[in-house]
Amino acid sequence: MSESASTLQKVRVYYLSSGKLGTHILDALLQNDAIELVGIGSQPDRLAGRKHELKPTEFTKHALAKGCEVDRIKSVNTPEFLDKLRSLGTEILLVVAFGQLLKSDLLSLPTYGCVNVHASLLPKYRGACPIAAAILNGDEKTGVTFMRMDAGLDTGPVYETVFLDISATETAEQLEDRLGELASEHIGGVLWKIAREEMEPTPQPPATAPNVHKIVKTDGAISWNRSAKQIYNMIRAYQPWPGSYTSVQTKGQWRRIQITKATYSAAPTNKEPGQIISTDGKTLAVACGSGTLFIHSLFPEGKKEMTVESFLSGNPVLPGSMME
Repeated sequence: MSESASTLQKVRVYYLSSGKLGTHILDALLQNDAIELVGIGSQPDRLAGRKHELKPTEFTKHALAKGCEVDRIKSVNTPEFLDKLRSLGTEILLVVAFGQLLKSDLLSLPTYGCVNVHASLLPKYRGACPIAAAILNGDEKTGVTFMRMDAGLDTGPVYETVFLDISATETAEQLEDRLGELASEHIGGVLWKIAREEMEPTPQPPATAPNVHKIVKTDGAISWNRSAKQIYNMIRAYQPWPGSYTSVQTKGQWRRIQITKATYSAAPTNKEPGQIISTDGKTLAVACGSGTLFIHSLFPEGKKEMTVESFLSGNPVLPGSMME
C-alpha cells in the first residue's frame, strides 16, 4: 500500500463467500483501515443433518460470530442484487469459494470488476476443489491466485500469485487453513493496488491439465489396486469430507471404516491388493497395487474416531483377510 493511502478514500468492497477459506480473509478485511466492507453475502441456509434443520454456511456462522450482517443470496444475478450493489457504490466485488456462477451483467457492474481468490497456482487446478487436487497429485507446492473474474471458469487475468509449500503429511483441512491465512496477509494490499494504484492483471497461459470437478461422496471409495502413495494422498485430500473408506471383515461380517491416519511404504510385496499382510495389534498393514499402507486410526461406521489398537480390541482381524 502506498504512503498516500491514509489520504485516499477507502476501497468499497462487497464480499461473497461460503466456505472456510473465506473466513480468514474476512478477519483481515475487518481489520484493514483501507477497506470498507459495504456488504457481506453467502449462500442461503440449507437443510442438513438427520433432523434436516436449516444451517448456515461455515462462512455465515463465522461472520455472524464477528457481529457482521450477512445477506443469504439465492442468486447473485437478479436485478434486485445488482441494484443493491449499485446503491452501495461497490467498487470491487470480492468472491472467495462462494459457489454461484456470476453472469456478465454482474461481472461488469463494480467499478474495478469482480476479484476472485482461488486456492491454486492458476491455470493449474481450475474448478471447484483445487486444494484436494494438489494433495491427490502429490504436489509439493501450491498457493493463492488473485484474479479478475471473467465469463470462464477461473480463466480471468491474474493480478498476483503467492506460493506455499505443501507438507507431506497435512490434510486438505489443514492446507485450507494455511492457504486462508496466506490469502489474508495479501488481500488488503491487492485490493488497494487494483482500486487506487491502477494495477493491471496479466492474462493466464493456457491450462495444461483438466479442470477439477466437485468432490462427491463416491470419490472416497478406496481402490486397493492403486499404489500405497496414491491411497495415502487420498486419505489426506479427502479430510474432512468425504473421507476415504473401505470395508474389512471381522467376526464373520463386513464393517465399513473410514481411514483417518496412515503411513506407507513403496517397497514391493507379493500380496494381492487389499490383503491384510499383518497386524501387530496397533497397526493394520494392507497390500496395495504397489507398496503397503499402514493404517493407524479410523472411524468405524457409526462410531467415533479411534486408534487401530482400540478397533482391533473388539474387532479381531486376521492376516490374510481382505479389505474391499
